Amino acid sequence: MSEYQRGTMDIRSHEKTFHGFVRLAAWVAGFAICTLIFIALVNG
Repeated sequence: MSEYQRGTMDIRSHEKTFHGFVRLAAWVAGFAICTLIFIALVNG
């Protein structure tokens, strides 16, 4: 096993996964907000 050297690990897949998670969270939050607005308008 080789010695660990800081900054040498390839993290592209980690960054891609994180950006996908952030995008999904934004879509879910937007959908939840739209759903709440729709419910408020229908019941109002």
